[in-house]
Amino acid sequence: MLRFLLSGAAIGALMTVLAPSVVQAQTAVAAAPAEATPEVVVTAQRRSQSAQDVGIALTVLSGSDLAKQGVYNVNQLQNAAPSLEVEPAFGSGQPQFRIRGVGFQDYASNNAPTVGVYVNEVAYPIPIMTQGALFDLSRVEVLRGPQGTLYGRNTTGGAVNFITNQPTKQFSAGAEVEYGSFDWLHAEGFVSGPVADGLTARLAMYTEQGGGFQHNRVTGQSFGDADRYGFRGLADWQPIDRFKVKFELHASRDESDGNGLYLFQPFATANGAGPTIPADVNHFATGWLLGSAFSKAIGAPLGSKPFHHATSYGGSINASYDFGGFDAINIVSYDFLNRREYEDWDASQYEESDVFFRSRAGVFSDEFRLMSHPGGPFKWIAGVYYSHQHLTEAYLSDFVNELGILAEVHYAQTVDSIAGFGQVEYQVTPKLNLILGLRYEDEKRTLDGFTSSFLFGAFPVGGLVPSTVSTSMQPVTGKAAAEYKLLDDVLLYASASRGAKSGGFTAYNTASGSGIAPFKPEILWAYETGFKTTLPAKMHFNGSLFYYDYHDEQELSAIYTPGTGAVGKFVNVNSSHIYGGELELVGEPAPHFTVSQQLGYKRGTYDDFKNDLNLAASEAAGTAIYTDKSGQTIPFPKLSYNGEVSYWLRVAGGYKLEGEFDYSYHGYYPSWLGSAYNIPAYWLANANVTLTPPVGHWTLAFWVHNVFDQSYDLTRNFFVNAKVAAPGRPRSGGIRATYAF
Repeated sequence: MLRFLLSGAAIGALMTVLAPSVVQAQTAVAAAPAEATPEVVVTAQRRSQSAQDVGIALTVLSGSDLAKQGVYNVNQLQNAAPSLEVEPAFGSGQPQFRIRGVGFQDYASNNAPTVGVYVNEVAYPIPIMTQGALFDLSRVEVLRGPQGTLYGRNTTGGAVNFITNQPTKQFSAGAEVEYGSFDWLHAEGFVSGPVADGLTARLAMYTEQGGGFQHNRVTGQSFGDADRYGFRGLADWQPIDRFKVKFELHASRDESDGNGLYLFQPFATANGAGPTIPADVNHFATGWLLGSAFSKAIGAPLGSKPFHHATSYGGSINASYDFGGFDAINIVSYDFLNRREYEDWDASQYEESDVFFRSRAGVFSDEFRLMSHPGGPFKWIAGVYYSHQHLTEAYLSDFVNELGILAEVHYAQTVDSIAGFGQVEYQVTPKLNLILGLRYEDEKRTLDGFTSSFLFGAFPVGGLVPSTVSTSMQPVTGKAAAEYKLLDDVLLYASASRGAKSGGFTAYNTASGSGIAPFKPEILWAYETGFKTTLPAKMHFNGSLFYYDYHDEQELSAIYTPGTGAVGKFVNVNSSHIYGGELELVGEPAPHFTVSQQLGYKRGTYDDFKNDLNLAASEAAGTAIYTDKSGQTIPFPKLSYNGEVSYWLRVAGGYKLEGEFDYSYHGYYPSWLGSAYNIPAYWLANANVTLTPPVGHWTLAFWVHNVFDQSYDLTRNFFVNAKVAAPGRPRSGGIRATYAF
């Protein structure tokens, strides 16, 4: 509660200072619920268009949509968009993205994701860098299918574009404060307006505190509190009519607790020689112990809780010049992350499988493109993208109680990529539009000085001397599509596209050089058809069908070396396929009543996968034994469903009262590890009631998340002998107040 009072006082002081400067009122954070359903405008194709005129399967969520549904980081988007999953690796800070079944499961930080994440057109190609808080957002666009002819990065799964609120020409300011169960606080504020002739600016800040719903099963100590804060500054400068520059700076700091796991089966410690911990009936129970040797190795105080500590900062300059018939645009950016993360993956008070990551990552990119103006039948875009990534990481493991050893992995990785891309559109007739895009990329990825060591007490018992390996790719990818306006309100489209995902390295504990041998890039041929219709009563009804022909799909398996045993290793699946589709119904079927319903279905099969290690058979035989998984189903959830309904009415005094109810279904998730790790299907639901005055600048909302207190898991896995799961949040309630002028 103290956090709430202090933050409220700080924001109140900010508003008091700003209030005398108000010239003209403009709402932003506290915008009242719209009385009509506006046309949704997106920039998925690098220009402003109605979402109904874009022949791409996409989902658009506004900043207010995200707040109502409790989406405050990119992982939570899986509750708001169909065919999207974001799984925390072992419940850690490393996200594993999947769109339409195209994903990559990795708890290390060095490999490229299948889904590109962008903030204001700047790519975040290292997944761990996407874990900052979402705040002061205008909207998010989730695009399904391969991308690359318009965007900086090449991806096989899709893209998630975050667009923040921009500087305004009139002065405005606002704040939003939420307080809820488990002493959780989220607060953000902004100030925006003109600074000088041709110069506008916006400053936004946020903090998130508390919210820990877990506890130590032995001591009862609470666990899971957030401690995050940061800012973003933007400036738009137009020194002359045709020249514009957008400046952006951001920084954040995260000193939060880690993510606790619970034991979903009994755990026989010390390889069966120690006590057996019963399975947790209470899924919010967890455990940890930071031993003396590991404490010294990771530089953390003895007895520390698991933690996720990260500092990030960066900025970009987006400059454009209008040459009359086309624009020249250059976006240069740099982002840096320093991360220290300690997690207890055995969820117990023993040193069985504790892990620590120390990561320092920097990404420099420069994108230059030429782009035609929107008018006319012929539209085009051409660009060059360059990116340089540098990552250094230490990965330490404490297996003292189980195996008697401490393990360490250290490496650096550089990635240099340069690509040329372009796309042309030609409106053959008023009804028919043809699209052709191409991309060529040259990327080199180097794992430099990878070394592993294993200590039994003070004695080394093997490891891998510093080793350097490289991989590269030069894929040609692209897209061909046709859009046909059957009627003014009916768009039909079909496309064939080719996407590529970088190869890479398995940066886990290994004593064998074969463990870090590179795996190949994956190639995805995507075929899609769909429709977008606008029905009477302001309703949009959209649908899509897709078929993916997958080559060299990257899957986590293992290798087996006599004497050292099995260790995780990414391998390539020769061929596989995925098919499915989505249906979407969004709009206002009756006055004051809005609905959004989205259904996603997908199914995949390995066509040729003969090199998956059979772990149990290999350990029994003392040599590598492989299983042929050809014809088996690719393990991912097949069905997803997202819905929202809302209704508003006028009450006494002219106040507006809006009720909103949203829900999501997450289908049964079979695990490649075996049936014990399958995650049952589950529903989640949230409810909001918002009050807005007839004249004024504030709103007051009451909300409940996970209304029915559904018990569910985000992921299940094992490390050594502990079978663990990361629990989802229980039911929570709270209040949200906004004020803007």
